[in-house]
Amino acid sequence: MMLIGFFLLSFGILLDKGMCTAVQSELRITTIKQEPYTMSKGTQLEGFCMDLLSEIAKKMGFKYKVQLVKDSAYGRQDESGNWNGMIGEVVRGEADLAIAPLTLTAAREKAVGMTKPFMQTGISILLRKDISEGAGFFDFLSPFSAQTWVGILIAYLGTAACIFIVTRLSPSEWSQPQSEQNRFSLLHSLWYTAGALTLQGAGPHPKALSGRVICSSWWLFTIVLLACYFSNFSSTKAPESSHLMVKGFEDLANQDVIEYGCLAGSSTLAFFKSSNNPVYRRIYEHMERTKSFVSTMDEGVQRAKEGSFAFIGESVSLDLAVARHCELVRAHEVIGMRGYSIAAALGSPVIKNLSVAILQLSEAGELAYLRSKWWASSCIADKGKVSAVQPHNLKGMFLVLSLGLGLGTLVAVLELTFKSRRSAAEHKKSCCSVLTEELSLRLRTSNGNRSQENADKDKEKA
Repeated sequence: MMLIGFFLLSFGILLDKGMCTAVQSELRITTIKQEPYTMSKGTQLEGFCMDLLSEIAKKMGFKYKVQLVKDSAYGRQDESGNWNGMIGEVVRGEADLAIAPLTLTAAREKAVGMTKPFMQTGISILLRKDISEGAGFFDFLSPFSAQTWVGILIAYLGTAACIFIVTRLSPSEWSQPQSEQNRFSLLHSLWYTAGALTLQGAGPHPKALSGRVICSSWWLFTIVLLACYFSNFSSTKAPESSHLMVKGFEDLANQDVIEYGCLAGSSTLAFFKSSNNPVYRRIYEHMERTKSFVSTMDEGVQRAKEGSFAFIGESVSLDLAVARHCELVRAHEVIGMRGYSIAAALGSPVIKNLSVAILQLSEAGELAYLRSKWWASSCIADKGKVSAVQPHNLKGMFLVLSLGLGLGTLVAVLELTFKSRRSAAEHKKSCCSVLTEELSLRLRTSNGNRSQENADKDKEKA
């Protein structure tokens, strides 16, 4: 009798297990349409959540049938304690799992079982770019990249050095180095080059052909450079609809120029309502006083695009809006970090396995891949915004300047060589020796000038 009883008990347990397995062989999944989590593609559904569900089903080995939530709601508890939306369907047993961007909250955790989060999010601000981006102290440097500014500095110093050398080598510029003072000292060469860079000019101007070649090359370079600078500078300055710059929630709370609000009845609103932070309380009281709530995410994005509204929402959803609309940007500050989870019936044994599968997908990088896949930006670069000019954009002008400096220096050397040949023929000396003396005399200007000044003083004393 004992054996028969044990056999019947074992058979009953196996039968019950088989029935449970049969029931759970195809899970009923409830979800809600929201880009890019779940979207319609013909008669099928696609999106981040559908790909996530497919990967989890492969790991756990179950089949599923997806249905859209009947009342198009996520899940909110009314005053009588009843739940609507996807959470309500799971509570009432109309669905086995709810997979969507369901925020893990304490109230939902009491009503249903929720897995480890498959995505982290928080609360941030969506604004139009000209409202969110503050003007920096060095924004006037933005038309050119750092490499371009370094190239300009090198070109400036190189041109000044060439003018300094050429005006000493050229006999047409400095014919009598023994007695005549050179007008182009190193300081004056730097000043002359800077004056030409600002289109102001700083005399005296070079008289020699070699010096004029270098100066002409530098003038041409500066004209093109300034044209590129002012063109790019004006292009980077988009017309501002507001002088107010908002970078975070404190900036938002301390102003009254632009309106702000969040999704009505959302967990974002609940966060501000229950917060003890003075800044967050002021934001909630302002939204309640002005009734600046939006009914849908699309409405919030559209109002933000108009420029007179800052939309407060979950950072992941705002990132998607930024990827779709180039004129929008999300503030860097993110508060109230929370996660999106899958919901199942309270006490369901499948919760543990779902959490393990989510962690495995996260460790394998699958969740990051799905995020990059569905949040890929379709935004085309704004034509009104011009990127900083790179050195390769001005490589033609740098080349023209280099050729001008080289040509000017060569002409100066040829001028000095012809003068040395004439002088050598007159004094019946070697051309090389005369050229060496000229180079030594012209390049050692400080010592030569001092010796000449000392000789003049000795003559005056005598």
